Amino acid sequence: MCGICGFFSPVRMDQTIIKKMNEQIIHRGPDDDGFYQNKSVTLAARRLSIIDLNTGHQPLASANGNSWIAYNGEVYNYLDLRTQQMADGIHFKTQTDTEVIVNLFEQKGNQFASELRGMFAVAIHDQHHDRLILARDPIGIKPLYYLHQPENNCLIFGSEIKSILQFPGVSREIDPTALDFFLSLEYIPAPLSIFRSIRKLPPGHTLTFSQKEGLSIAPYWSLKQSKAPEYSDIKDLSRQLRELISEAVNIRLISDVPLGAFLSGGIDSSCIVSQMAKLTDQAVKTYSIGFKEGTYNELAYAQCVADRFKTEHHTKILAPDILQLTEFLADFLDEPLGDFSNFPTYLVCQTARQGVTVSLSGDGGDEIFGGYDHYQAQRIAQTLNLPLWRCILPAIDRLLPPQEQKQGLINRIKRFSEGFNYPPEDRHFRWMQFINKEQKKALYNPSFLRDEFLSPLNKREPFEQHFRDSEQFEGLSRDMYLDLKTYLPDNILVKVDRMSMATSLEARVPLLDKKLVEFAFSLPTKLKIRGKQGKWILKESMRDILPDEIIMRRKKGFSIPIKNWLRQELNPLVTSHLNPKAIGRFGFFQPQAVTSWVEEHMEGKRDHAHRLWALIQFSMWAERFL
Repeated sequence: MCGICGFFSPVRMDQTIIKKMNEQIIHRGPDDDGFYQNKSVTLAARRLSIIDLNTGHQPLASANGNSWIAYNGEVYNYLDLRTQQMADGIHFKTQTDTEVIVNLFEQKGNQFASELRGMFAVAIHDQHHDRLILARDPIGIKPLYYLHQPENNCLIFGSEIKSILQFPGVSREIDPTALDFFLSLEYIPAPLSIFRSIRKLPPGHTLTFSQKEGLSIAPYWSLKQSKAPEYSDIKDLSRQLRELISEAVNIRLISDVPLGAFLSGGIDSSCIVSQMAKLTDQAVKTYSIGFKEGTYNELAYAQCVADRFKTEHHTKILAPDILQLTEFLADFLDEPLGDFSNFPTYLVCQTARQGVTVSLSGDGGDEIFGGYDHYQAQRIAQTLNLPLWRCILPAIDRLLPPQEQKQGLINRIKRFSEGFNYPPEDRHFRWMQFINKEQKKALYNPSFLRDEFLSPLNKREPFEQHFRDSEQFEGLSRDMYLDLKTYLPDNILVKVDRMSMATSLEARVPLLDKKLVEFAFSLPTKLKIRGKQGKWILKESMRDILPDEIIMRRKKGFSIPIKNWLRQELNPLVTSHLNPKAIGRFGFFQPQAVTSWVEEHMEGKRDHAHRLWALIQFSMWAERFL
């Protein structure tokens, strides 16, 4: 696992620039650094040593010396690819997957990425054609940003934005569309970034840049509806799924350093731990985070799984005294991110890093097997989407005060009813938006407010294209596809990447194995969601393996009691970042709207936690980057 950065410039740049860029991501790879500089291309890498600890220095050259690579990630089928390359007469200097990738590029050209099975962000300089090639893994597990300066024929890239900002002359102008997306969804969808000039390379794409041909971006992988597997009965299908999961876990156990797993007590992480226990001779090291607040604490479920598989289990309680932690974590977010669960994610990574260098995670199960509540809400709304209900439910929302617990009945009713504040054409995003049209009109300054900000998200790029592509799937599988293309890579995986890398821990995600994702999306929705139960086929495949209380329990989510903490322990953040002077300095917002939200939230009349936290996160980000 590493961090990479570099640039293509027709003018040879001073080496101090690339060194500054690389220093910004030392947390991604504290074990080693390396540089390559040609007349036009400069590459740099930070290395967290996982495989071939002694000879895996980057950047490194292909066997024929033509191409050089800087690479972040892990490719799990590299041993098979290496065997094929050796049969072709290629000689290796290291045992790394990095060397396999650069040789594969020499063999396959820009299609090399389609043969890789894993998580990666790759930069390759093809010296013969004097071009720079960037590639990102199919799901978007590893990040890759770039900036194109056509005026001087230059391309700059990095695993994190903070590296790119070290390059001379980079504009820090905010992209207003990206800011609106962030306040709407709490994340910024690719290819946008918070900076107008910087973009994300979308998952499953390659970028090619040269002085002669300029910049081009093309997909090398896309998820397509495929024929469902043949099976005699549900037990047969469950067996097929279980074997795929086991194989995905098994290839992710390759490591020359200690390895463990996150264990939340939910079906996804429990499934991963069960397969690790089967595949390894030693006790699996597992790590969990708990809370003092009872309705948020799930340690008992995690302990149940740990006991079943006799793991070496470690727990930590997240205390509400987290002001210092909030400031610390803001340094690792190049863009504002509103996901509350970055706190427990960081702390479970920090806890795991004390014993291991690699940890397997259960992320991705909700998107590919239908685990989110909003899938159920979407189905219910199809029968309740009548004018009467659109009036009644928001009225209920206004009358009922929010509860302090995590998922009380009133909170669930309020979250569902709040969705009816959005038009039916915003179908998929109805329960995933945190600010509606009227709230935008109150919050945004007239000079900032645009008509497009009030239009349905599915009518705006990049979502419009994703909606068109989703039509190949049936029913709620369309919504799962949309989450796989947006919410997963641009929120969940960003959070996991930044928080794990903040502790120099590699996080691997077996459920997002390319073969497993393709298998899951070949299944009809009825095998994923049955009645009120999501992830039905996944649970069936684990029914004789996991404890019944894990199979049958409701999804809770990896969250924190932020709505309560904003009134108490985190109130200083509200005071310092959301007062009229602080919120007015940007020129984007009307302070009176924020003041009203703060008062309603503090008095317990309304739950504005998502909106207030997003504004706090934006303010903290602005302090660091503007």
